[in-house]
Amino acid sequence: MNELRVRDLMTTQVLTVKPTDTIKRATIKFAVDNVTGAPVVDNRYHVIGIVTEKDILNVILKYQDILDKSAGSHSLLSLPMDGETTDAALADANKAISDMKVEEIMTRSVMTTTPDEKIVEALKKMMQINVNRLPVLEKGVLVGILSRSDIIFYIYKKKV
Repeated sequence: MNELRVRDLMTTQVLTVKPTDTIKRATIKFAVDNVTGAPVVDNRYHVIGIVTEKDILNVILKYQDILDKSAGSHSLLSLPMDGETTDAALADANKAISDMKVEEIMTRSVMTTTPDEKIVEALKKMMQINVNRLPVLEKGVLVGILSRSDIIFYIYKKKV
């Protein structure tokens, strides 16, 4: 019996973002496509980083800490990124986050895999460095992504 390879489970329709995309644009993409992270790619689909919902939420919390020190401000999570408010400090923080570029918050050191790597080895990488996804590269170009969810879904399908 042949061992499962990354190519057997990877997702080939990969949501990507550009380094110059704003956090607002990345957040919208994540919400619309129901994903929790995406590779950051250049124009030739070379992976130059990865950005996750955790990165975005950490930025929001940093700005929230600043707001908490100023009187009269409310929670950044109380209004959408494009929401209006009469609280100037809240509006300024919201705009700063929305306009921030993905390249300012992305992780630049990205563990990757190849289509021919064994699933077990790819899963070991994910678990060892505690990441939810690995971009799949062939000759340096993004061809897919393997997530923990892809593996769980495969296990589920095999059990039904």
